[in-house]
Formats: sequence, structure tokens, C-alpha cells
Amino acid sequence: MEKLIYLDNAATTALRPEAFEAMKPYFMENYSNPNSVYTFAQQSKKAVDEARETIAGLLGAKANEIYFTAGGSESDNWAIKGCAEAFASKGKHIITTKIEHHAVLHTCEYLEKKGCEITYLDVDENGMISVEQLEQAIRPDTILISIMFANNEIGTVEPIREIGAVAKKHGVLFHTDAVQAFGHLPIQVDELNIDLLSASAHKFYGPKGVGFFYMRNSVKLGAYVHGGAQERARRAGTSNVPGIVGMAKAAELAVAQMQESAEKIAVVRDHLIKRVLEEVPYSRLNGHPEQRLPNNANFCFRFIEGESLLIMLDQRGICASSGSACTSGSLDPSHVLLAIGLPHEIAHGSLRLTLSEQTTLEDVDYVADSIKAVVERLRSMSPLYEDFVKSQTE
Repeated sequence: MEKLIYLDNAATTALRPEAFEAMKPYFMENYSNPNSVYTFAQQSKKAVDEARETIAGLLGAKANEIYFTAGGSESDNWAIKGCAEAFASKGKHIITTKIEHHAVLHTCEYLEKKGCEITYLDVDENGMISVEQLEQAIRPDTILISIMFANNEIGTVEPIREIGAVAKKHGVLFHTDAVQAFGHLPIQVDELNIDLLSASAHKFYGPKGVGFFYMRNSVKLGAYVHGGAQERARRAGTSNVPGIVGMAKAAELAVAQMQESAEKIAVVRDHLIKRVLEEVPYSRLNGHPEQRLPNNANFCFRFIEGESLLIMLDQRGICASSGSACTSGSLDPSHVLLAIGLPHEIAHGSLRLTLSEQTTLEDVDYVADSIKAVVERLRSMSPLYEDFVKSQTE
């Protein structure tokens, strides 16, 4: 392939060279198990302890509030299932939204079968929840509010500070899936009244297969994986030392460069959005026009199928998606797009483009030109579009 423009950074990111270099010694040189007692193992233990301190510092948390996991999905499961189990005597009511990642939605559906009651909050046409509706949904038996920090498909950033304040006011725990937000948006857990938080390294230029779970010390959830005494006896299994080290280095760099990176990427993103909306008829931007992730541009194009669009863009060397990478095999339209009020026929024509620091204006000009050409070609083969054009001229 002569040209490759990767615009699917919400699915995964490239590993930072600095993170790779930090990881290398722990594969073949310092390969010891950090839970072993001999001196050789202390090198690995020290690396894990330092990584925990680093991530805690970036969140304004304590080191013993950070637990290493296999990624965001595991952390989401731990937060929600853990609360349902730990606070079953208080209540069985959980509040979430209709646009959560499936790691949250499917976990809630599982708990419904176990007797929990779940309130799925609506969102507006931009994907934003109503804090007033959230507060009205709280009941005496509500044990958890789980609302994502930023949406993985349409990029909308939720009013997390206000959500945290409402949760604290009513004495309800607040969990946020920050998989798309951590390393891209400022997060201080105390300022935002966050009790539980999920993150995944490969979304901020770290390695795949490793993440972390923040659990405030006042929250006493039981063990999620039973076995050994790792992660303070709450998550058994030998520590992924290289992954943890690489994640901490990637997190440190992402937060240090966050503002500069966001400003740079947003300029390129806005140029792409402007070109697509102005030059491709019957297109729309999904998600909040301002309160959105700096690298996210999600469009819908009427009278085409998103799958065909993706295939033809791929032939031009453009990597994109029609929504969450976790549901790429599904023929159903995005649950997020349906939740913001789009009809099925429009939701099917979606395209998610997520940029990185390496994405240039030249890249997005090529992408905009390609989208324009591909959409025009697909519409030329659509009887629906032909009928629509005829109806407009009659």
C-alpha cells in the first residue's frame, strides 16, 4: 500500500517510542516476578511501584488507590459488578446512560438478570446527558452512577464535574469510564468527585492489554480476580511488568503534552470538519460541536452505507471506522447514533475519524477529497438517492 493515513485512534493508538524503550528491559533483562522475595525480583517490584506512583500523581490520587488491570473493559466490569456485590444490602439500583461503551452496557444487562434495576438515561441530540434528569433518577436504593467521561464514538464530553457533585450530594458512588479521556483531557479525581475510574493504556499511546482502575480508598470493593495476593489481594495474577511500565511512561508523556497536543490536533480536526460539511451534501457532524474530544470527527452521510464507505476509503489507504471497534462485526446501526435521535437509515451511513498528533493538514485534505469522491460514487449507485434528487426537482 503506497499511502496509509491512520484515522482510527479511538480504536487504538501507536505505541510511543519512549514507552517501548522503557518496556524493553523488563522482557529479557529484568524479567523477574515482582512478587517474589529474592533480590533480583526487587527491580521489577520497584518498577511497578514507581508506575503506580506516576499514574496516581497524574490523577491527584494515592498510589494505593491504583490497581493494574488488563484494560478498560475489565476495569468497567470491576467497578460495576463490584459495587453491585459490595452494596447489595443497601440497594440494587444503578444509573448509567444509553450511550455507554458496551463494556458498561453489557455488564449492566448482565446485572439486570441478577436482579439489579438499571436506569438508562437519555441524551440530547449532541449526546449530552441532563444533570437534572440524573438527579431526578436517584433513589434511596441507588448504589452507583456510571457515566462515561467522553463518548468513544461521537466524542461528546459529558459534564463530569456536575455529575460528580450530584453524586456526592446524594451519597452515591460515581464511576466514570475514562478510556477515551485519560491522557487527552485534564482529570483530577478529587476535584471532579470521582470515586471509581477506568482507563486503558492503548488509547493514549501505551501498550495493548494493560490498563488501570482507580478506586478511592473509602470504597471497599471485594476481590475481582481470586487467586494470589497481587494488587493488594484484589486482582490476582502475575503482574504484566513491561505493560505497566510502558503504560506509566505513555501516561506521563500524554499528560505533560496534553494541552499543546489538543490544540494542535483540534486545528487539523476543525479543518477536516469544515471541508466535509461544506463540500459533501447531506452530511452532518455527530456529537457536541464544542464539548468534544479534540481528535474526534464523526459524520453521517445520507443515502449510503457506512460499510461500503469504509471499504472504499481503505482502498485509498485511509483507516477509519463506522463506530466502536468493539462492534465492527455488527450490522446493526450504532446504539449511540440511535440514542441521539438519528433514524436507522441515516445512522447506517456513519464514519468516525479520530486523529493523532501525526495527522497533518495535507492528510485530512486527502481524506476530505476521498470522502467527497467516494460518497458521490456510492450515491450514484443508490436508487434512494436518485428518487430523492427527482423529488427535489419536481
